[in-house]
Amino acid sequence: MPIKKQTNPKEGRKFDQDKDRWDLLPINTILQIVRVLTYGAKKYAPNNWKHVKASHSRYYAATMRHIESWWTGEINDQETGIHHLAHACCCLLFLIWFDLRNQKEK
Repeated sequence: MPIKKQTNPKEGRKFDQDKDRWDLLPINTILQIVRVLTYGAKKYAPNNWKHVKASHSRYYAATMRHIESWWTGEINDQETGIHHLAHACCCLLFLIWFDLRNQKEK
């Protein structure tokens, strides 16, 4: 792609309008998911979740358990103290990862 010459050197320009908007990501919310991952890495091993047998059904079930706990009024997981929806989101991220990996392998 040819470089466009800037017409006004005192006017800052950046051609990023078609790029991913990482600034839209709610970082405090993502931090909760990172805490779930950190807890899991300490309890099991880093990235242990990638090797769980029957991962689709087990992470789907875990997602639903966390959503159900939240839906019925329990905000934080009793074991970790971290928001149930952060646990559910973490499980959903795992499911997306498995799906993307399976799509690549086909």
